[in-house]
Amino acid sequence: MLKIKNYVKAESLEQAYELNQKRSNRILGGMLWMKMSNAQIQTAIDLSGLGLNEIEETDESFRIGCMVTLRQLELHEGLNTWFDHMMQNSVKDIVGVQFRNLATVGGSIFGRFGFSDVLTAFLALDTEVELFHAGILPLREFVTMPRDNDILVRLIVKKTPGAYAYLCHRNVRTDFPVLAAGFACTKEGVRITVGARPKKAMLLTVSEDTAAKIREGVCSEEEIARIAASLAKEVPTESNLRAGKEYRSHLAEVLICRGLGTLQERGPKE
Repeated sequence: MLKIKNYVKAESLEQAYELNQKRSNRILGGMLWMKMSNAQIQTAIDLSGLGLNEIEETDESFRIGCMVTLRQLELHEGLNTWFDHMMQNSVKDIVGVQFRNLATVGGSIFGRFGFSDVLTAFLALDTEVELFHAGILPLREFVTMPRDNDILVRLIVKKTPGAYAYLCHRNVRTDFPVLAAGFACTKEGVRITVGARPKKAMLLTVSEDTAAKIREGVCSEEEIARIAASLAKEVPTESNLRAGKEYRSHLAEVLICRGLGTLQERGPKE
């Protein structure tokens, strides 16, 4: 049973950060995983009064506050239009609408959970995280950092023209993914992320020549299959209750092959 001794609705990020430096204190998000734990929290810190529950769209990027819910991601017209419904596809099977109305982007990203569809999707995009203390840094760097007591304020997702896709396999709809994969094809190259390995999402790239062929739509099915097989060998997998190591490795090859084919069919936006 989760036990909370004190509750504070933060009046500023400065106050929340100071409170969060004590190891027995904890930032609250949607509390959907936290409430299932046996933790004993001295002070629960609520960020809901700091205006961090909005998705701001500018000419260059989307700025997504840490308290934005997964349902907001799912329904946001700008995100869906710009990224080929990638965000919607990454969250639509996460438990149910009631759950997605509570689960937050901040909790999904800061937790760096192995099963996270959200992390897998954002890692494929040109995404930065804004931390209260450490400042702004690329998500790909944040993913490799050890957990600390900083506060994730928002995500900044660059509007990079391209083709995007998200694929995953679940044994049962609404369950955790057995394997998940995000895809992006832009002028900078092709980015592939593989999550639910069952470890946290990892980033893969292809050569400039291969990326150019996919952008131009001239990669044959045989070439894409060979590329997928090669990339899948770079993805460490493990077994758990949902699937075995060998099955996950097979899925990695299948999903990467399908994803690269989808990128080529869609072609880059200008």
